[in-house]
Amino acid sequence: MAEYTTIHVVHDTSIATIVLNRPEKRNALTIPMLQELAAAFAAIEGDPQVRAVVLAGAGKGFCAGQDLAIFEGSTTADDVRDAILKYYRPLITKMCELDKPIVGAINGVAAGAGASLALACDLRVMAEDASILQAFSNIGLVPDAGSTWFLARHLGYSRAFEIAVEGEKISAHRCLELGLTNRIVPAETLLESARAWAYSLAQRPTLAIGLTKRALMQAFTNTLEQSIALEAQLQREAIVSNDHREGVRAFSEKRTPRFSGQ
Repeated sequence: MAEYTTIHVVHDTSIATIVLNRPEKRNALTIPMLQELAAAFAAIEGDPQVRAVVLAGAGKGFCAGQDLAIFEGSTTADDVRDAILKYYRPLITKMCELDKPIVGAINGVAAGAGASLALACDLRVMAEDASILQAFSNIGLVPDAGSTWFLARHLGYSRAFEIAVEGEKISAHRCLELGLTNRIVPAETLLESARAWAYSLAQRPTLAIGLTKRALMQAFTNTLEQSIALEAQLQREAIVSNDHREGVRAFSEKRTPRFSGQ
C-alpha cells in the first residue's frame, strides 16, 4: 500500500476512505497533496475490492482551497495556469471518470478549489454547520479547478453566476435547497453517515453504477439521440454482467440480490 504524507487512506471491506490530512492548514491544497490525491484515486480505480469511496477532511474544515503560500515569491501567471492544467485538471477529471461512486463528507468550510473538490464527488453529505464558499472573486480571481463547470451544471447560469461573483458562504441548509448537497447530518455523525452511505452503495451493482455515472456525465453535452445511443452501448455491457444475472435470479427467487460488482 502506498505511503502518503498529506492524505490518509483507509480501506475497510468494500470502501476506501480518503482523508485530506493537513488539519493545521484547514487542509489547504498543495502540489504534493494534489499528486497524492490523484495517485490514490488511480490506485482505487484499479482495485476491484473497492466499490465505493468517501472523501473527507481531517480537523475542523473539509478544505480551505489552494494553499496560496506555494504561489508566493517568483511564481508567474504562467506558473499558476500550468499548475491548474498539470495538477488540478487530471485529479478532477479522474474523480469524474472514476467508475465507482464518491461520497463527499463535508465538514467546516469547503472553499475555492476545496469547493471544486467537494462538487467533484458524486454525492455529498454536509455537517449542519458546514458551508461551501466560492472565494475566488474575493481575491480578484476566476473560479477554477472545474468550479464553473460544476456550478453551471448544478444550478444553471444565473444562480451559478451569482454564487461565483458574490463570494459568500453558502450554508449547508441553503446547499440542500440548491441541490449542492444530498444530505445534512449532525457534525458528530458526519463521517459515520458518509461511510454508511458508501457501504450501502458498495452493495449495489458496481459495474452498472459506473456505467450510469458515465452516461449522466456525458448527458450534459450529448444530444438526446447521442444519449440514447450511449445508453444502448452501455446497456450492452451491463446486460452480460454477473450482477445483472444475479439481479434477475434474485427477483425470480424473491430474495435480496448479492451483487459482486462484476
